[in-house]
Amino acid sequence: MAKKLLPSNVKRASRRKLAVPPAEAGRYYYKGNRLKQMRAFVTTVKLGTLSRAAEALYLSQPSISLQLQALERELGVELLHRSRRRINLTDAGEALYELARPLVEGWENLDRQFQAKIKGRQAGKLTIAAGSSTIQYLLPSLVRRYRERFPDVQLQLANVTGKDGLALLRADEADFAIGSLLDVPNDIAWAPIYHYDPLLIAPQDHPLASRQNVMLEDLSPYGLILPPQRLSTYRLVDLVFQQRQVPYHVAIEVGGWEVIKEYVAMGMGISIVTSICITEADRQRLAVRNMRQYFPQRSYGVVMRKGKFLSKEAQAFIDLIKPGLTHRDYDEPGHSER
Repeated sequence: MAKKLLPSNVKRASRRKLAVPPAEAGRYYYKGNRLKQMRAFVTTVKLGTLSRAAEALYLSQPSISLQLQALERELGVELLHRSRRRINLTDAGEALYELARPLVEGWENLDRQFQAKIKGRQAGKLTIAAGSSTIQYLLPSLVRRYRERFPDVQLQLANVTGKDGLALLRADEADFAIGSLLDVPNDIAWAPIYHYDPLLIAPQDHPLASRQNVMLEDLSPYGLILPPQRLSTYRLVDLVFQQRQVPYHVAIEVGGWEVIKEYVAMGMGISIVTSICITEADRQRLAVRNMRQYFPQRSYGVVMRKGKFLSKEAQAFIDLIKPGLTHRDYDEPGHSER
């Protein structure tokens, strides 16, 4: 079958329609690769090395390096100080990271958010980091309300100490944390919401039980039952005694408020606890005295990494705690209110 020939002017017109001017091609190429560059940049900063970023993004290390170099070249600034062991941000890099991280994380969560949107209900997964006392005493009512509203959300409560909880936030393995902080790191935002008084607990037949006003010095003769030294409660109690130069001694170190209350009820010692763990039943079997004049209140609230993109699942839980909490500025670093 003979091949049909087109006039030369038609061929030229067709080529003109298909051809893309070099400037236009450059713009399309730029737009298509900017997201890849930003993902490479954000992942490298989060994980600290090019090799870890390459592994996380399923790319080669040279590919990551080329994307970072292209990003720096296009922006006209140096973003990273490169060394053998670790990547460090320049001032320009810190500014870009603060802007880019929530955008990249939002893009990566787009599919999940879209599925939740078209279903007309919350779906997906929510991970909250919290300590044992928070999980046992503070969260049950909140979790029950959340489950009633969003039964399809896979909810995980990571039982961790404060230090480990911050590590989960920084590694993006938890959406947010609920707990108490003695000091707030510069990269962490904390909004204290619940405030609890420090209480002395003793057996009902203890010599201190007959006193309505107990002085700090009155505790010296008696052994204290405290949580392990690695926890903030122990450190806080020790700090108060040291500042006031009042001698004290610890009889037992044991984890868990319920265990501590049981040992106190058995006459093994006295303790300083937070009112979050004291129930009406406890007041029937223990002597309870408020020690706020000596020890600061313990504040519990929402702990987040600054710049973190909140999923709808996470936002819904925080709104149960305090509506509009994340819409105000509580990102200033510094000491806690306790």
